[in-house]
Amino acid sequence: MNNTKATMLGIQHLLAMYAGAILVPLIIGGALGFSSAQMTYLVAIDIFMCGVATLFQVWKGKVIGIGLPVVLGCTFTAVSPIIAIGSGGGLGDVYGAIIASGIIIVLIGGLFGKLIKFFPPVVTGSVVTIIGISLIPVAINNMAGGQGAADFASGSNVALAFITLLIILVIYRFTVGFVRAIAILLGMVSGTVIGIFMGKVDFTPVAEASWLHIMQPFYLATPTFNASAILTMTLVAMVSLVESTGVYYALSDITKKDLTSKDLSKGYRAEGLASIIGGIFNAFPYTTFSQNVGLIQMSGVRDRKVIFITGGMLVALGFLPKLAALTTIIPTPVLGAAMLAMFGMVITQGVRMLAPEIAKSMENAMVAALGVGLGIGVATVPGIFENLPSWMSILTSNGIVAGSLTAIFLNVLFNMVGMKRVDPMHIGEAN
Repeated sequence: MNNTKATMLGIQHLLAMYAGAILVPLIIGGALGFSSAQMTYLVAIDIFMCGVATLFQVWKGKVIGIGLPVVLGCTFTAVSPIIAIGSGGGLGDVYGAIIASGIIIVLIGGLFGKLIKFFPPVVTGSVVTIIGISLIPVAINNMAGGQGAADFASGSNVALAFITLLIILVIYRFTVGFVRAIAILLGMVSGTVIGIFMGKVDFTPVAEASWLHIMQPFYLATPTFNASAILTMTLVAMVSLVESTGVYYALSDITKKDLTSKDLSKGYRAEGLASIIGGIFNAFPYTTFSQNVGLIQMSGVRDRKVIFITGGMLVALGFLPKLAALTTIIPTPVLGAAMLAMFGMVITQGVRMLAPEIAKSMENAMVAALGVGLGIGVATVPGIFENLPSWMSILTSNGIVAGSLTAIFLNVLFNMVGMKRVDPMHIGEAN
């Protein structure tokens, strides 16, 4: 493949993942009250680390790298936990937890193939569903203009949000292939242009941003290590690894390359290492982006050279804060509309994982019911366990942890301990 064609395909992959990549820092920075300068750094370092994490995976080394044409970005499953940890314990706890969870993933990378049995689809589907539902209020608040905004829920904010959502839906409905894959990105660009004419775009952050900068360790916060935060991020990382495993096997099938347990371990370690470096430079944990898998299948080009180019371009963009600042001027209602679409897809992904498992048995239905129910319940009413002993707060203070551990425990109880009973709902089906 010539370099021109490989570069064009690399740009296509970059565009396909760009909306998902920039949304995460914009959501987290907005929720935690970052300044425009901090937001610009956050977006720039996130794009840079997307490239670094991608290069780690595409390169097939002796210890890290699965060697498949996979693109990585910050996982949406980390958004809600990071906001919760940052709001409660501060940014130091966030980055300490990211670094610690990355170290844990690197250490257990070789064993995760055995631990994965504790994360079947009924568990991971429950966790993904909890995370998606808990993020919806963030999207709705942003569609109204952002929590605490002077013009919260104004007609112009709501109108801009729904116009943006309509544009996304029209593009998604009436296009196919690559254009459909970047429907949310196109909707955000269109919504921002409309926002300019509505007087909702301030170009000051772009004017103030420099053209070039060098990444700095601990730019936003020095890590502190909180046990509850570390447990939360480790569970999130494990769920991300399970999702990544599915992407690995999908790419293995597309590229006709068999995967060994050693290959999987190297892939897991690469994601853990990316999280460690991300935490040091105040970025995020990273996981595989499934939209790029669809792009590979659509184009039929499986050459790792294309993804190497994508990773290189992401790294280069990370050094250009002026371009990163462009993303920070997107009006909050436009972001809210994009979030609603993205987080809604997270929920449907969780439901898609759960549906066939629930159909298998009533035990699985109970695992999902109580896992999701308790997870959302604790997220909605976080004070329910406040009178329990303080040492138990590590398990009960966070909805994702509470829901995840509930689903894991119930799955072990119903599906792994002793003889599994015959589901009365399915008696006689074979007759």
